[in-house]
Amino acid sequence: MKKITRSHKPLILITNDDGIQAKGIREVADFLKPLGDILIVAPDAPRSGQSSAITVTSPLRMKVVEERDGFLAIRTNGTPVDCIKLSMNILLDERPDLIVSGINHGSNSGVSVIYSGTMGAVFEGALLHIPSIGFSLCNHKADADFSHCRELILDVCQKALTHNHWPQNIGLNINIPDVPQLKGSKICRAAQGHWTEEYDCRTDPHGQEYYWLTGKFKNAEPEATDTDEYWLERGYATIVPCTTDNSALNILPELSSVLGI
Repeated sequence: MKKITRSHKPLILITNDDGIQAKGIREVADFLKPLGDILIVAPDAPRSGQSSAITVTSPLRMKVVEERDGFLAIRTNGTPVDCIKLSMNILLDERPDLIVSGINHGSNSGVSVIYSGTMGAVFEGALLHIPSIGFSLCNHKADADFSHCRELILDVCQKALTHNHWPQNIGLNINIPDVPQLKGSKICRAAQGHWTEEYDCRTDPHGQEYYWLTGKFKNAEPEATDTDEYWLERGYATIVPCTTDNSALNILPELSSVLGI
């Protein structure tokens, strides 16, 4: 596949984990078209829950699915992180000005960021020191209404494009409640908690048992007023800065004491 030549406009690279056919990725591309040229590189099918997975055991393929002035959409059989890596190593001669992942169908609040393919792509962009933002709507429906997300997404992305000192190794996890009108937005931290994983045992047409993951997120601190879960429940979009550095520096003295090192 030939290299993509940039125009004089900002270049916005968009991916997701719901697949290139998802409504959310098309909506965000339409929202952001006034800000620059759009390159979509997205999985050919849903890749939810892939986190930062990369493909190492099968060949990766790409195919152009739509091309017009200032807009190019490519599908691949890879993961969201593969989409970023393919873009940077195969498709582009120059770095994009902004990486956007989403709009995800469903929340990525709390500890969901650990599992999210949407945020896996954001972390990959952050590792490359490119402003990278993940957007998620708290609605899993395929035909969800994203119209109330437009103003916030445009505002945040425009500021990211014009800011000269975006913090390195930081990506934004932005969740938007499914409400008719946002009350505003809050910069906050991710709520602590865990998923109550349950596996529904079912039987296929051949009489063989299989298991389907179900469950829900349990907020361990429902009264805390500085978390994304708290503000989402109250109609606010939440903006959580996430770092690619997973080092727990705050426990170094304690760990040194425990290990005697």
